[in-house]
Amino acid sequence: MFDDDLVDMILKATSHSKIEIQNKDILVVTHKIVSKAEGRIIDLTTIKPSAKAIRMAKEHDKDPRVMDLILKESTQILRAKNGIIISETKHGFVCANAGVDQSNVEGDMAVLLPIDPDESASRLQDSVKKKVDKEIAVVITDTFGRTFRNGQTNVAIGIAGINPIKSYIGTSDMYGKKLRVSEIAVADEIASAAELVMGKAEGTPVAILRGYDFEKTATSSVKSLLRARERDLFRQQL
Repeated sequence: MFDDDLVDMILKATSHSKIEIQNKDILVVTHKIVSKAEGRIIDLTTIKPSAKAIRMAKEHDKDPRVMDLILKESTQILRAKNGIIISETKHGFVCANAGVDQSNVEGDMAVLLPIDPDESASRLQDSVKKKVDKEIAVVITDTFGRTFRNGQTNVAIGIAGINPIKSYIGTSDMYGKKLRVSEIAVADEIASAAELVMGKAEGTPVAILRGYDFEKTATSSVKSLLRARERDLFRQQL
């Protein structure tokens, strides 16, 4: 099983770093090592781009083979301008290039997002439990841009064992005012914090976050972080 192989690699790395996984740790893993383990790595020399991909690649200065993958991984192209392709993936994520990535991969290859990142996180959680008998949460991450802000940050694209949102709705603030909309994207903040020690080019695809008293749940899904289209003010005009 790829999960066992991946967890063995993670446990070997933690042992080398003299770190033992503990109960209530949060294992933060970049999607790239999960995607590679799941065989979601594509040899671009095998891609025969469609006519649409060739046309769009020419318009937006893209590799036609990569453009073909972007189209296949998307349910909708939301924006395409100045060489930037913003699409909605089959998972419901809105991101650049449908998550198709050529960084940190050898040769003429591209890496796709896991087919079901929540399921991948759940399998990793179960495999850790089986091997070291510890109850942990798992957050699988990817790097996304942000509307109206420069720079990228890690976000959660798959989770297991953790409620991704901490809701304050119905509680009172320090002055007694009722909070109506305050919900903290806990899983995204964990992903972003972990990136500070993982980096982008340091070869550190896994981090352990310890000491945060997160809400455990057996039914968590990253989908609860995705804003419904009817509530999305920026996409209602499309």
